[in-house]
Amino acid sequence: MNVRRQISIAAVAGATALGLLALSSCSTAGSGRTADGRLRVTASFYPMQFLAEQIGGKHVQVANLTKPGVEPHDLELTPKQTAQLGESGAIVYLKGLQPAVDEAIKQSGVKNVADAASLTRLEEHGNEVDGHHHTTGDNHSGHSEEGEEGGNDPHIWLDPVKFAEVAKGVGKTLTKADPAHKADYRKNTDALVAKLNGLNNDFRDGLKNKASDTFLTTHAAFGYLAERYGLTEEAISGVDPESEPSAHRIKDLHTLAVKHHVSTVFFETIANPATAQALAGDLHLKTDVLDPLEGITDKSRGKDYFGVQRANLAALQKALGSK
Repeated sequence: MNVRRQISIAAVAGATALGLLALSSCSTAGSGRTADGRLRVTASFYPMQFLAEQIGGKHVQVANLTKPGVEPHDLELTPKQTAQLGESGAIVYLKGLQPAVDEAIKQSGVKNVADAASLTRLEEHGNEVDGHHHTTGDNHSGHSEEGEEGGNDPHIWLDPVKFAEVAKGVGKTLTKADPAHKADYRKNTDALVAKLNGLNNDFRDGLKNKASDTFLTTHAAFGYLAERYGLTEEAISGVDPESEPSAHRIKDLHTLAVKHHVSTVFFETIANPATAQALAGDLHLKTDVLDPLEGITDKSRGKDYFGVQRANLAALQKALGSK
């Protein structure tokens, strides 16, 4: 056999091997599995990623559609991300938070989907009354007037009790997608729920004795947390972190701050703090961070959900004069 023929045969063999490898990779991706057999899970943003990783453990590979530091509400999917959704063995998301994700999931054809919004009860927070945004846990700032309706508040993950309810549903979805590891998913779910129950106890006990029950935030992300622990959130803006407050609202916040002995205006890590800083300057108040936990970055006060939530608790205790 001459050298040219040997090279030709080798080239054909190499091309065949590459073709088989590509076919194998496509088959693996289409099955919702990685090459080493783990379940491919796509999460829409950080809280959903956290649940999937905590519950899935070593049996899953989790991809997050929302990069750290990106506002989840504004997410636009790339063609690569849309394709990634279709290759998932399971999806964990929160319907209504990210319209682009909602639409892509409809088109993905993936059967095992956990929608956090369907796993606990959503409520209306941050309703507008004469231009005022209120989220109340003890009713001193009132509810929306009859006939006025606002959209459901999506920030359920900031309430440890509701987040635990969602965790149980995610565990069931992963079990359905990967029944061979049912025992591990159940064990991991139970462990996570126990930790969330402990966090709930810490918030409840840590916010019992306080000088004030009212806190100011840049936008109405903490409604479920406020309701759970008998607090009142007064948001500079509504649920949308980019909306600008009216002059009437700013004037109202001045009155509220004095009446309810507010010491601090909270802003968040991934939103512009200018409005909060300006209001705090006008009122001679302090500023601090209250993280809505929509993503983890180098600026986050904690490496994961529990770390940031405990930092939030400490910030609230300080601002509300807890003893």
